[in-house]
Amino acid sequence: MGVDVGGTWIRIAGCTGVRRGSTIVVPTERDLRKLTPVLRAVWRRRGWSRRRVAALVVASRGLWTAGERQALARRLRGLAERVLVISDAQAALLGALGQRPGVLLLAGTGSIVVGWDGRGRWARAGGLGPLVGDEGSGFWLGREWLRATVRDGGLVPTLRAVHAPDPVRTIAALAPAVLARARRGDRRARRIAAEGQRHLAANALEVARALKLGQRVDASWAGSVLDDRWFRAGLVRAVARAGLRARWHRPAEEPVDVAARLAATLVHR
Repeated sequence: MGVDVGGTWIRIAGCTGVRRGSTIVVPTERDLRKLTPVLRAVWRRRGWSRRRVAALVVASRGLWTAGERQALARRLRGLAERVLVISDAQAALLGALGQRPGVLLLAGTGSIVVGWDGRGRWARAGGLGPLVGDEGSGFWLGREWLRATVRDGGLVPTLRAVHAPDPVRTIAALAPAVLARARRGDRRARRIAAEGQRHLAANALEVARALKLGQRVDASWAGSVLDDRWFRAGLVRAVARAGLRARWHRPAEEPVDVAARLAATLVHR
């Protein structure tokens, strides 16, 4: 059973009465503290109990440290016999590269580069959120565009975006238009895109060095910004210029499917 909760991937395994392969979509807020009551409401509606759910795996944004993951797992213990919580970026890497050690460059609304060495060590660069990081992300591209255009009289659209109910999503929604302008040759948009690519490439190099991944590194990508083939091609070139020799792999598996495999593993322990 797959549950998509507002950008959080969840897999439920071994639940009596659950049709294999079905998916529940549960909208919720970005605040992870509200995830537990949302899931409890799902359990109540479906008549599930802890004894009927063998394993629950949650792969969510906003989690990286062991303490953060353990705290959420404790709050979810009443929902399943076994609970595992991991970062959504970790799930995305495992889905993209399988069992290969390497790095994943993720750029959607936010951005982060994660890597693992195949032996349990993880490293990250970026992913600090829109206030102090997320370089190369959709939000970052949109914000840099607003900054550039406000000098040319674009104050009203900038203020409208800043004061929107969800300014991060509103500003990130500008990214496709910025990249479209860049593809058509707009110098200002190209400069912004190139700077975002350089930031992501530098983070990839930092992660690869931290994990000592060697001279040739397996790499993949995720996120709506990197779904743009033009931007991704520029990123590949930026990574090479940064000095990282990468073997690029198209993502092999969705993060929710990784959660499914982990849930099955928990059941059979």
